[in-house]
Amino acid sequence: MTEPRGAKHCETTALGVLLRHEGLDLSEPMLFGLGAGLSFVYWDGKGLDFPFLGGRVKPFELTRNLAGRLGLELVVKETGSARRAWENVAAELDAGRPVGLQVDSYQLEYFTSKVHFGGHVVAMYGHDGRDAHLVDTEQQGGAVTTSLASLAAARAERGPMTARNRSFTLALRGEPAAFQGPLAREKLVREAMVPALTACADAFLHPPIANLGHRGVDKAAALVPGWQARADRPEIRLPQAARMMELAGTGGALFRNLYRDFLGECVELLDDPRLRLAHAKYAEAARGWTEVARLVAAAGTSGEAAQLVEAGALLRELAALERSAMGELTRLGESSRTGGVNAR
Repeated sequence: MTEPRGAKHCETTALGVLLRHEGLDLSEPMLFGLGAGLSFVYWDGKGLDFPFLGGRVKPFELTRNLAGRLGLELVVKETGSARRAWENVAAELDAGRPVGLQVDSYQLEYFTSKVHFGGHVVAMYGHDGRDAHLVDTEQQGGAVTTSLASLAAARAERGPMTARNRSFTLALRGEPAAFQGPLAREKLVREAMVPALTACADAFLHPPIANLGHRGVDKAAALVPGWQARADRPEIRLPQAARMMELAGTGGALFRNLYRDFLGECVELLDDPRLRLAHAKYAEAARGWTEVARLVAAAGTSGEAAQLVEAGALLRELAALERSAMGELTRLGESSRTGGVNAR
């Protein structure tokens, strides 16, 4: 079993575990970027205690994108039967293969923050008959355990973003030797890079509704100044939202940091001024999202709306900045079709 190390984001943590087991070791930013994971959503409604901000694509879309981009064999199983759900996982574990699981983090015993989130993903690599041995993010402890009963409850939970006892595995197609070694990995990444960059940019620039992509960031800019009135207990809700934004990536800097670092790795492989410019813009955007989180937290502590007004103005700037960066990346596709993107 490959070392069960955690990373920053749950889905890329699980993907890293599954792919390292197969002999393919890619950085977390590379997994996130090749999976076209960056996005934005602002969501509010009568059933929500507070608005939801998301900085990534919807759960499991990143995994499907990555598998398709790299030509991986992705096997997904879902069932309404608890017995069948366990059998699906046990068969893979018995064969010595780790399994990805989509769960509601509320039911996992090692989570200290008890908030329902049905889009959480972990990797399972074993059990002792009582406890499941999982890999979660660094923030949650990396290699962790939870009772098999709590894991079953987490997998079976119903609600927003949940799945029906979803489990999945990844495998490399072809000979493993073709994916091992720095040159083989570089060739694989290089071929997938520009299509992943342009697909992510196109989706961000042309969202189907106003809650998504750059339009979603603009919407957040307009609505965040009213969060004092929207929150039932702003002194609690606003700092909590800021922590989620900055540490969990829910609309904050975490995913912008990952995408910045992905673009940095791309710059090392492709010689293109637009790529370097987009990298610089996302470095600036990541810093801006950290400042937004700070302002939101400060508004909760002070009870004043001035920081939220400032956060809204900064979000408006960030929408324009990210729109500009993604515009640079869409033109990479034009260069690749005409032979204008140069490998280093």
